Amino acid sequence: MARRRSAETREVAPDSVYGSTLAEKFINSMMWDGKKTVSQGIFYDALELLKERSGEDPLKMFKKAVENCKPMLEVKTRRVGGANYQVPIEVPPNRKTSLAIRWILMGARGRGEKGMAERLAGELMDAANLRGSAIKKKDDVHRMAEANKAFAHYRW
Repeated sequence: MARRRSAETREVAPDSVYGSTLAEKFINSMMWDGKKTVSQGIFYDALELLKERSGEDPLKMFKKAVENCKPMLEVKTRRVGGANYQVPIEVPPNRKTSLAIRWILMGARGRGEKGMAERLAGELMDAANLRGSAIKKKDDVHRMAEANKAFAHYRW
């Protein structure tokens, strides 16, 4: 963590197809080894699959999936008098979004379908319907924060 000043937040330009900054952040997070066009292709194919399967607007479903996966609370380890406590804290808005994106991608990569576009479409569909591994991860984080509510007074 920087001691002098906090890092500046960079603005992300909206993506070319949907004009959404959230979609661009998702594409950037999914990208490996700087291969952005591959990441874009996978993302747009997944949204096309979503459109075919559900018949709804794929961008709305994508935003709903990310919104459903955003955590409200998380735990951070705090050392007090030789003991470590898991202290529940509220999650800042930028971190909420990045955690949701990360969990959706982890869930998609862990699925069994053939091809990343199919996996991503399935995970987005599940997340929009409050199912899937990304939602399970969010629930686990909330459960952990709830279990350690007694240590909330150690918040700094």
